[in-house]
Amino acid sequence: MNTHIAKLGKKTRMSDKPKTDRLWLDIRRDRYLYLLALPGILYFIVFKYVPMWGVVIAFQDYSPYLGMLQSKWVGFEHFVRFFSNPDFMILFRNTMMISLLNLLFFFPLPIVLSLLLNEVTHHAFKRTIQSIVYLPHFLSWVIIVGITFLLLSQSSGIVNMILQWLGFSSYDFLTNKDTFWMLLTFQNIWKETGWGTIIILAAITAVDPQLYEAAKIDGASRLRQTWHITLPAIRNVIIVLLILRLGHIMDVGFEQIFLMMNGAVTDVADVFETYVYRNGIQNGQFSYSTAVGLFKSIIGLILVIAANKLAKKLGEEGVY
Repeated sequence: MNTHIAKLGKKTRMSDKPKTDRLWLDIRRDRYLYLLALPGILYFIVFKYVPMWGVVIAFQDYSPYLGMLQSKWVGFEHFVRFFSNPDFMILFRNTMMISLLNLLFFFPLPIVLSLLLNEVTHHAFKRTIQSIVYLPHFLSWVIIVGITFLLLSQSSGIVNMILQWLGFSSYDFLTNKDTFWMLLTFQNIWKETGWGTIIILAAITAVDPQLYEAAKIDGASRLRQTWHITLPAIRNVIIVLLILRLGHIMDVGFEQIFLMMNGAVTDVADVFETYVYRNGIQNGQFSYSTAVGLFKSIIGLILVIAANKLAKKLGEEGVY
């Protein structure tokens, strides 16, 4: 009894301490865990938070010679200029269409592939398939685009050579505005679908095997087990990945589009990233291009917050 009272008194004394003291006590107690997390914390501070100071030039007429402290403040002038620019709607349309196509066709495929791989019982064959589908992720976009040109070039592409051999006329894949967005989507699917299965497969392995055993006893088929056990068990992971994907809906990949862009498809290929590169790096309009980049980030932040609140209202955990 006395021991129990002593423990309660100790807890009360701990709760009476200021929050700062309790924080340092927690850090001291878990110092090795914080030490393990230190490289990741430093990475985010140095490469994510410190560069955020640079967004102030979006509200300045920035000059590299004067610096951020002495450059003239112009308020929202660059944003007004950007929104009134006729290119704004073209950039917004292209960016949103490419992102929506990726969300519609690319996002579900890692989930489907993970469910299929989960059904493979031969471990050696499963590991071989995983290695094959992971491999494109490690190829640079320069190599991916080079392979695309070798396959789809109208004059010497392998696909067009096969079409001509079969008696069909060659097709202009690379300079056709009607198929350019889908071509980008297929490239993303081939490059990143396998890599996207890692998180889903990890979530599937956490599902209790006893649920499958009970379902087998009840006579459930493999499809029924997948639909009623596997998918509900990994639903939270899928929702989190979807929320994070919405946060990058304005980021469609500069390198891929920059390498695939040509004069014939500029109207459907020009996106915010290429616009920022052209105005910021090539033309030296640092404040204007920073304003465009800040607009993209704000849209992504709004989408993440809105999607997370919607997930919470629907009873899911969300990102935070």
